[in-house]
Amino acid sequence: MRIGVDLGGSKIEVVALDAAGHARLRQRVATPPSYPGVIAAIRALVDGVEAELGARGTVGVGIPGSLSPATGLVRGANSTWLNGGRLDVDLAEALGREVRISNDANCLALSEAADGAAEGAGSVFAVILGTGVGAGVVIQGRLLEGANRIAGEWGHNPLPWMTAEEHPGPRCWCGQRGCIETFLCGPALAADADGPGARDASGLPARTDAAARDALARHTDRLARALAHVVNLLDPEVIVLGGGLSNMAHLYAELPRLMPRHVFSDVVRTRILRAAHGDSSGVFGAARLWP
Repeated sequence: MRIGVDLGGSKIEVVALDAAGHARLRQRVATPPSYPGVIAAIRALVDGVEAELGARGTVGVGIPGSLSPATGLVRGANSTWLNGGRLDVDLAEALGREVRISNDANCLALSEAADGAAEGAGSVFAVILGTGVGAGVVIQGRLLEGANRIAGEWGHNPLPWMTAEEHPGPRCWCGQRGCIETFLCGPALAADADGPGARDASGLPARTDAAARDALARHTDRLARALAHVVNLLDPEVIVLGGGLSNMAHLYAELPRLMPRHVFSDVVRTRILRAAHGDSSGVFGAARLWP
């Protein structure tokens, strides 16, 4: 049995997969806003799953950040109470076994490449478009983490081909300006449509007013530029969109139309697909960190 844990900013989800990759049990709890609380919550979830199913499993965890290859500490997590923690060591001690940890976007990519929207593709770039923006890369079924464990940290590159109105871009929490995340995350889209302070973009596609229509058009054009940059660098067979904004249906018609003008090729065959497992991709991928 493989147990996956998706550690998000607002919820922690756990799933137990059997040998065939089928979910046997799933549970969710609210994420405690403290490091000790997170450790205790994950231990309680894993213990509860194993007690109910009567079996012990491997444990993989997807987190909104990564472990530094230099220090082993969590870094780059927007759930800032995780940063600086030795999460793999502390969870291993709490659970009495080795725990594998990877970025949540890596887990999305692993899940969608295995049996999701990109099943059978040789190269996959899987994007999270939500409160933050990130991505993961899978090549020939293998997760690419990179020498610095930052492969796919696309959200913290500058938005390509900025217009004069966009330059130099908003200040990002990472300390840079003009990061892709600052233009493409859900709160940025909401603020573009409804002004500073707005954070919920979920209702924008259903609106017919000019503010919503124009904000969605700007967002789609920026996403097309950002993904064209990926195609020029990686040339993946499939780009999978996950996260809350991936549910906007217009993206799958507009992106293939807009991207080619920025791609250095006479043809763009890269498929743009919605994540098949929805918001469960991360937790399924976390379980798959163990083969």
